[in-house]
Amino acid sequence: MADNGYLAAFIMVATVATFATRVIPFLFFHKHTEHPLVRHLGRYLPAAVMALLATVFLQRSASWNNTLPGADALLPAILVIAIHLWRRNALLSIASGTIAYMAILQLNLIQG
Repeated sequence: MADNGYLAAFIMVATVATFATRVIPFLFFHKHTEHPLVRHLGRYLPAAVMALLATVFLQRSASWNNTLPGADALLPAILVIAIHLWRRNALLSIASGTIAYMAILQLNLIQG
C-alpha cells in the first residue's frame, strides 16, 4: 500500500504543475498582447486544437463497423458545428454534441 506522504507529495506536485501550465502563458504574454505572433496564435490556435481533438475523437470513438460507418460520432460532430455557427456559443455547442453522443451510445440508436 502506498505511503500517504508520498501520495500527498504526488498530488501537490501535480497541482503545482497543472497550475503553472495555466498561469505561465498569462504571466509571459500579458505585456505582449499586441505582438503579431500572439495575435496570430489567439486567432488560429483554438480552431487548430478543436480540429485535432475532433480528428482524434473520430478515429478513437466512432464505430466504423456499423451500417452507417462513423455515424455515431459524425452526427454529434455535425450538431456541434451547426449549433456553434448558429449561436457562436462554445459551451452550448460542446454540451449539445456531448449530450447527443451519449444519447446515441446509451440508447443504442445507431447499431451495426
